[in-house]
Amino acid sequence: MTLLKRAALALLALLTGCSATLNDYQGTQPPLDIFSYFNGQTEAWGMVQDRSGKQLRRFHVEITGQVTGDTLTLNEHFVYDDGEKQQRVWHIRRTANHQYTGTANDIEGVAVGQAEGNAFNWHYKMNVTAKGKTWLLSFDDWMYLQDDRHLFNKTTMTKFGFTAATVTLFFTKKAP
Repeated sequence: MTLLKRAALALLALLTGCSATLNDYQGTQPPLDIFSYFNGQTEAWGMVQDRSGKQLRRFHVEITGQVTGDTLTLNEHFVYDDGEKQQRVWHIRRTANHQYTGTANDIEGVAVGQAEGNAFNWHYKMNVTAKGKTWLLSFDDWMYLQDDRHLFNKTTMTKFGFTAATVTLFFTKKAP
């Protein structure tokens, strides 16, 4: 094997070893049950950053969640710092223990998610408009329950395997 091939394999092994998996969160506390956390009123603040880390937008979102049987419906109302408003309605179904699927008006196909310990990981594709163009981006969405009222969310958006942007959110569950 040539020196170049060995170096490439070593780099690949190093990079793949750097990714978190859900198993890393097995047994962490408090356990995240998205149906329990998002049932009722939740509020979040977030930002979008480009691949260099420059903040592009900030936003606030009000969320009303309702659980009916094996489905969680999330009605999200976004207000961005430039005045733009968006609404997204998620229909999230519990398909097995700790496993979920979801659909929303601007999601392509079906989102697939799984929970373990205090973490939840979602994968989906969404059309995102930026600078007058619409791009179909892949989302790798991680949520981490801090305590019974606070949740952190970090999302990486990619196109052709390259990071296009990241979204960071901080959620607070409102008292009933």
